[in-house]
Amino acid sequence: MRVLLQRVSSASVTVDGSVTGAIGLGLLALVGVTNDDTTEIAQRLAQKTANLRVFSDAAGKMNLSLLDVGGGALVVSQFTLYADARKGRRPSYIAAARPNLAEPLVRHFADCLGQAGAQTVQHGVFGAHMQVAIHNDGPVTIWLDSADL
Repeated sequence: MRVLLQRVSSASVTVDGSVTGAIGLGLLALVGVTNDDTTEIAQRLAQKTANLRVFSDAAGKMNLSLLDVGGGALVVSQFTLYADARKGRRPSYIAAARPNLAEPLVRHFADCLGQAGAQTVQHGVFGAHMQVAIHNDGPVTIWLDSADL
C-alpha cells in the first residue's frame, strides 16, 4: 500500500459537480493498493498517518500530529500510485490491485484513521472521476510505502 500525504489548510473532492468530501486543516491521503495488501497493512499505515508529526508547534517546528492539531483527513483512492513508467510512454498499472480488493482496503484505511482519533474523515468516491482541490500547506508532502515499514 502506498499513501501520499499532503498537509493542507483545506481540501475537497467534487464528483459530477457535487462535493463528496471536504476538510479544513489536516491531511489529504491519496491511497494506492497493490495485490498483496491486507487490512493489517492498512491499519499500520493509518496509525502512521494519524501520528506523523508534520504540523508546526508554537516554535514553528514540525512537532505535532494530525491528532495533536485536531485535524481532519480526506482519503482518496489513487491507483496511479502504482504506475510503472519505466518502459515506453504509457504507464502500466499492473501492480495496482483490482477494485474488489482495493475499495475495501481504502475504506478500511479511512475507518482506521477515524478509530485512531482523526477529528473528521471524509472520502472521495472510489472509481469515480474526481476533481480534487488542495490548498497544500507548506508545502508538505510525505510518501509512505508499506514496503518501508
